[in-house]
Formats: sequence, structure tokens, C-alpha cells
Amino acid sequence: MELVLELILLLVSAELAGEAFERMKQPPVLGELLVGIILGKTLFDVVHTGEVISFLAEIGLVLLLFEVGLESDLSDLIKVGGTSFLVAVIGVVAPFILGYVLSLGLGFDQLTALFMGSALTATSVGISARVLFDLGKLTCNEGRIIVGAAVFDDILGLLFFAIVASVASIGSISYADIGWIFTKALLFFCIMIFIGIKTAPLLLRIVTSMKVRGVFVVSGFIFSLLLAYITDAMGLSTIIGAFMAGLILPKTEQKFQLAQLIKPVADIFVPIFFVIIGIAIDIRVLLRVDAIFIAMLFFGVAVVGKIISGIGAKNSNRLIVGVGMIPRGEVGLVFASFGLSLAIINDVLYSSLLFMVISTTVLAPILLRKLVR
Repeated sequence: MELVLELILLLVSAELAGEAFERMKQPPVLGELLVGIILGKTLFDVVHTGEVISFLAEIGLVLLLFEVGLESDLSDLIKVGGTSFLVAVIGVVAPFILGYVLSLGLGFDQLTALFMGSALTATSVGISARVLFDLGKLTCNEGRIIVGAAVFDDILGLLFFAIVASVASIGSISYADIGWIFTKALLFFCIMIFIGIKTAPLLLRIVTSMKVRGVFVVSGFIFSLLLAYITDAMGLSTIIGAFMAGLILPKTEQKFQLAQLIKPVADIFVPIFFVIIGIAIDIRVLLRVDAIFIAMLFFGVAVVGKIISGIGAKNSNRLIVGVGMIPRGEVGLVFASFGLSLAIINDVLYSSLLFMVISTTVLAPILLRKLVR
């Protein structure tokens, strides 16, 4: 029963904190992280990351990336086309190179440097889209470019992450290994997109024709777990498969319905994942001078690397596009969590990444509102 009480405390605290941050017009995920810090080992130490809670957090991670995939659409990406893709490529390559060089300059090994560069590539499409929507600018040229580029950004960032995570599991770095991992990841993306276009409409029709209660949402959940398992078996990250499960579904009324039905399930498990991330934060590390210095350096690189991406936005306000790409949000937190669990980064770098994610997530909406107005 102690585990049940811990779970109740975790969920209630996460919802209350999320509500508080929502009222302050900040992403609820920041409140969930704060709950993890408060309930974790550095403060009250009342919630522990045992096998059961860790497993529930992994389910939350799969559902989170499945939702991100469902919110993305291949046909929309094709419409915004080359401009968004160019912005995304610059927005991935620039922070990756800056983060990689900075990590090496700080004395970290090559694998850690590769990971830190990869962790800086992600962009949270939800945060910028929410701000632009509130301002009535989501459908303007800059808004469409930002949303499209952020989705491309996630795909490219996940590809980078798959390579680094696989190299970490191998334990060595060679160009042959990196080339093979890159080929596997790229082939998986292409094959899944092809299969999705060909078979997903048929699968959706079969599922929607069934009468049993909950079959639609259960089928979607199973599909995300299946692709997560396949990518794990291929030596890639489970988050790649979960993301692709949502992405390859065609833009239909059924996809919209699935996105709505999966939200209540995700609302139970996803906060557990973010609270677990917060529990892993050691506040004492953040108070160290070296940690603060490193965190500020990576924050600067994260901001500059994304603003540079605005160069690729032709016939648009490049600064607005660049600022819209700044927030790292949920995907950045996923990267940080995996890096710590795989022992690629230490507590100082983990705390620095979380500081970077939180600060860019808070800063970007403020700047975006000022620029758009």
C-alpha cells in the first residue's frame, strides 16, 4: 500500500502544480518538474523511483512521443516544404556543432560531446504554436514555417539521438558504427512512412468497424508500443518508434479522434515521467559555481543555435522564426533523462540540460509575444 500512497501523492501534486503553472501562462510540465524536485531525494524524499513507478514513467514516455507524432502530419510538412526543412536543418546543425565544440572545450569526452550536441537540437512545437495561436498568428507565414520546421526538427533530432544512444550501448565510437546506425534509423523512418501510407487507412477502417468498447484507443496504444519494441530490437531508441507510430497515421477524422481519445490516458502516465525527471535533479549540484557556469554556457549556445536557424526563412521575419525555434520543452527533457540513464552525462551536465530546457521554454514565449506584437 505504500507504493499506492506514493503514486497518489505524485499524481495529485503533479496536477496541482500543473494547474498553478497553467494559470501563470507557463507550460504545466515545469510544475511537474518542480514536484519531482520537492518530493525527491534532495528535499522531502517521499517518492522513490522503484521498478513499478519507473515502468509507469516509461509508458508515459511512449505515450508522450506518440502524442507528438499524432500532432505532426506528413502532408502539412510537404506543404510548407523547402523553407521549413531548411530552417530545421540549420536549427539542428548549428546547435549540434556549437554544443559539440563547447563540450570538447570544457574537457568532456567525445561521446558526451556528441550527446550534448544532440540534446541541444530539439524544438518544442507545442510551446511556440500555443503562443502564436493565442496571438492569432499561427496561420501566418512565420507561424506555418515554425510549426513545420519544429516537426522536421524533432525528426532530425531524434535521428541524431538514435545514433548517439546506439553508440553509447556499443561502448565505442567508429565511423563505420555511426554510418550503420544512421542507415538503420533512416531506413526505419522511410519504411515506416511507406508502410503507413499504404496500410494505415485499411487498419483504421478495420479498427473503427469493431464494436467492442475502447478498441480504438487500445489499438493506438498497442501500435505505439509495438513500434517502440521494434526500434528497441533494432538497437535504436524506443522513442523513435513511438513517435513514428503517431506520425505515419494519415490525416483523417480517425487520427483526430485518436489524438483526443489518447489524451486522457497520457494525462495519467506522462506526468509520472516528468516528475521522475525532477526527482533525479540534485539541487545541491545547481548551487555549485561550476554547474552554474556550464549551465549558462549551454543556455547561450541553445539560444544562439536556434536564432541562427531563422536565416533559412525566406520572405519572412527571420528573427521571429528563429525565436520561435528556441523552446526545447518535452523532447529536451526526454534527451536529458536518457543521457543520465545511459551514464553518458553526469549530474552537472544533467542539471545544466534541465536548466537550459526550462529557461528556453520560459524565455521564448516572452520574446515571441514582444516580436509579434
